[in-house]
Amino acid sequence: MTDPENDRRFLARAVALSRAHMEKGEGGPFGAVIVRDGEVLAEGWNEVTSANDPTAHAEVTAIRRACKAVGDFALRGATLYTSCEPCPMCLASAFWARVDRIVYANTRAEAAAIGFDDAFIYDEIPKDPAARALPAEHLPLDEAKAVFRAWMEKPDKVEY
Repeated sequence: MTDPENDRRFLARAVALSRAHMEKGEGGPFGAVIVRDGEVLAEGWNEVTSANDPTAHAEVTAIRRACKAVGDFALRGATLYTSCEPCPMCLASAFWARVDRIVYANTRAEAAAIGFDDAFIYDEIPKDPAARALPAEHLPLDEAKAVFRAWMEKPDKVEY
C-alpha cells in the first residue's frame, strides 16, 4: 500500500541529494533513495564524473549500497525513489534488484531538455545486435557453452 506522505518525503530526500551533490561537483543532478518498510536502506547520487565511472548513476549507486547493507542482491519489498525517471541502465538495474516500485520526480523528457537524452539508447535496444550503432558480433565458442553447461549442473549455485 502506498503512502503519499512518505512518498513525498522520500522523493524530496532524493531531490535534495541530487542538488547537494550536483553543487559539490560530484556529478549530474540526480539522487536516489531506497526504502523498505519505512526504513532508508541506502542513498545514492550521480558520481559519473567524480568517480570516472559511467555506470555510477544515482539509482545504481543506491542499489549497490542497499544490497551491500542488507547482504542480499535482491531488494524485494523496497521502493526506489529517484529525482528523475530512470535511464535504461538504471531501470534494468531496478528490475535485476527486484525492487517493488519506483517513484520519480522529473521525466526523461525533462532530463533530455537539459542535456541528458537517453532516447538514442531506447531506440537502439530493440534493434538486432549487429545493426546497432555499437555493433555486437556473435562468435560462438565451445568453451563458453561448456561453462553454461557446468552452471546448469552446479549443485551449489545461487540462482537469481
